[in-house]
Amino acid sequence: MMFSLIIPVYNRPDEVDELLESLSRTTYKEIFEIVLIEDGSTIRCQDVASKYGNRLDIAYYYKENSGPGDSRNYGMSKARGDYFIIFDSDCIIPENYLSEVELALQKNYVDCFGGPDSALDSFTDIQKAINFAMTSFLTTGGIRGGSEKIDKFQPRSFNMGLSRKAFMASKGFGNIHPGEDPDLSIRLWNLGFETKLFPKAYVYHKRRIDWEKFSVQVHKFGKARPILNSWYPKHNKLTFFFPTVFILGILVAFLAVMFFNFDILLQLYFLYFAILFIVASIKNKSIKIGYLSLIAVWKQFYGYGTGFLKSYIQIIVLKKDPQTAFPEMFFKV
Repeated sequence: MMFSLIIPVYNRPDEVDELLESLSRTTYKEIFEIVLIEDGSTIRCQDVASKYGNRLDIAYYYKENSGPGDSRNYGMSKARGDYFIIFDSDCIIPENYLSEVELALQKNYVDCFGGPDSALDSFTDIQKAINFAMTSFLTTGGIRGGSEKIDKFQPRSFNMGLSRKAFMASKGFGNIHPGEDPDLSIRLWNLGFETKLFPKAYVYHKRRIDWEKFSVQVHKFGKARPILNSWYPKHNKLTFFFPTVFILGILVAFLAVMFFNFDILLQLYFLYFAILFIVASIKNKSIKIGYLSLIAVWKQFYGYGTGFLKSYIQIIVLKKDPQTAFPEMFFKV
């Protein structure tokens, strides 16, 4: 089996430099290729790719901007390998990553896998706080942090593997973004393919976003879910409503105190955030990151919850066409 690493990039040569540097240190001994897809960038990474040309097998392609999903599809259509591994450009890859993937596929082959994300000590405090919010069992159930306590794992495209066979059958990613990852997973299930989490195939996800960008990102995540629920109602889950219920519950908790002097709900919220603070502080060995993690979790729940509610009303209640209601969520390809 030959791996082809598929990496779409948009105006991020510095990220690509770090990613390729990490891949140049791999302990994997077999042949693999890297397919870089420049998605209409005005700041290109071709010179960065050339810098590693004597150490890595790199194929570089430039195309007009059409979004990450279509760019991944373009890269997979050009790749030579039997199995595609997809990374975001802001990832740093551990030296043993490819070896862990090969070992996992040999033990229990699947046509699509996903891996967790982690944080390096060199990451900023905000990056570590966002990583905690996105990976902790206390917030997302650990779906990005290595938890296997879910019935079917939906890989995320920052760290995802897909066989050529599965790509050909599914035609790859759709034009929704974000949301293209679970959309592909569900279509693969419907085609009879399996997905699985490979806990040891983790990457260091160096999200280069500030608080405002993070809020916008998770808000879009929330808007994507009711759209997917409308397409695939069989895969709808009550847990998808949790962030919306969570933020509405805080409003109810304050109203209960103001009008009925009933403070049990508010105490429960306080206890939850206290536990978050303690766990995040211990995990990161920093009280400051524990505090920043509270901000990250609140922005995550509020952004996702309000996005979900807005989309649920438009798509599920009012039965609007997703591309008409939220054109910003779809790339034209």
